[in-house]
Amino acid sequence: MSSQEEILSDGRFSCVARDPRFWEMPEKERKVKIDKRFRAMFHDKKFKLRYTVDKRGRPVNFSSTENLRKFYALSESDSDLSESEEHTEKQKKLKKKKAKGKAETDS
Repeated sequence: MSSQEEILSDGRFSCVARDPRFWEMPEKERKVKIDKRFRAMFHDKKFKLRYTVDKRGRPVNFSSTENLRKFYALSESDSDLSESEEHTEKQKKLKKKKAKGKAETDS
């Protein structure tokens, strides 16, 4: 089999290198951007399936969440929001723990 450079240098296939239809898709455009409404599908148990065989019957050991992360990405604005939401949730939990600790010491 010829190398890629030899194929592209061949006159018959020279238009392939210049034609944008045959370019590889950029990494940042490969994944579909989803918003925060569908964020739960990455960690919800309803979306997680364990596969034991692939489509050809060969044994494998992976889950559907790996495929979800492969094809979908949270949009940047939503991922920033989710990080800030996580931070506020952690602060709320700390406040609740402090409140419980004070209530126990008072009683």
